[in-house]
Amino acid sequence: MNRATPPPTSDSLQQAILNHIPDQAWLKDRDSRYILVNEAFIAATGRSEGEILGHNPMEIWPEELGQHFMATDRAVVKKKERLRYEEKRPGPSGELRWYDTIKTPLINLEGDVTGTVGISRDITDRKAMERELRESRAQLRELNAYLQTVREEERRRISRELHDELGQSLTAIQLGLESLEERKDEATWVSSLASLQRLARATILSAHQLASDLRPAILDDLGLSAALEWMLESFTARTRITHEFHCPDRVPNFSPETSTALFRIVQESLTNVSRHSHATQVVVEMQQHANEILLSVTDNGQGMDEQVLTTSNRLGLLGMRERSVMLGGEFNITSRAGAGTRVEVRIPHHGAGHGQDAAGSHR
Repeated sequence: MNRATPPPTSDSLQQAILNHIPDQAWLKDRDSRYILVNEAFIAATGRSEGEILGHNPMEIWPEELGQHFMATDRAVVKKKERLRYEEKRPGPSGELRWYDTIKTPLINLEGDVTGTVGISRDITDRKAMERELRESRAQLRELNAYLQTVREEERRRISRELHDELGQSLTAIQLGLESLEERKDEATWVSSLASLQRLARATILSAHQLASDLRPAILDDLGLSAALEWMLESFTARTRITHEFHCPDRVPNFSPETSTALFRIVQESLTNVSRHSHATQVVVEMQQHANEILLSVTDNGQGMDEQVLTTSNRLGLLGMRERSVMLGGEFNITSRAGAGTRVEVRIPHHGAGHGQDAAGSHR
């Protein structure tokens, strides 16, 4: 005959319950001596259960932690209230980790505190996510302010150029025409007309240049590769920094949003090269792989160390990174002091068709 299994004791039930809790959990008497601890708690201390039970935190943990645990235990016993707090202390492997700790008094029928029960949850990952969220929000605020500043600077530049160049040129043409009308029979009439024609042509070129700076028509008419080649030629003419441009013989048909984003990323990269790198050459390369497009801008300038890379022109880099993310891609920048800088953008391009004729390789 099989004997009936004896009912579990109160201590064994409590122990089983504690062991099913994935967080560190324990029971103490009112003098902070450990009565029961679960497996997660034992692993956190690095001691055996026998070395923990019957001892207080001062005998288990490093002195500073032990004093802290004893003080919070006394506060719970004295106030007869639950205490919840976050703390940073070594984890099972010794590295500092964040914990959310709750201590609750055990009160008998007479209203006396007989001990405390506690649970401590590792919230290190949550803390990291909260920190990243705060940093992302701060970056977005900074980026928004930066974009507002850039937009206002662009408006001021356009206003200045309209007033100083186009406005003055058109005024000069108007005055010249009025003067011609008054002295149309004079011998200098033909030469004055020729001068006005030259001024009108220069004004038209300025208007075209202003429109191209806002958005080059070549980007819509001939595609990204032609627009990049045009931008690089203008860059070299303006800065005397030589360039190379490499791309496949034929490149995919990009959407207008993708073409614009990649064009602006290269434009921002070239601006950084001209302002900060002291480079003599820049190489722009587009590579097509099975499922992605790689676009890179590499200069032979003075480069930056890691600390400068994370602080210098940070908002400009953040803007390029955001454009890449909006395309579902990745943005990376590598640099080393004295060894130049390389900007890379990888964007997915599944089942790409071919359309635009590329320019090949140019110097």
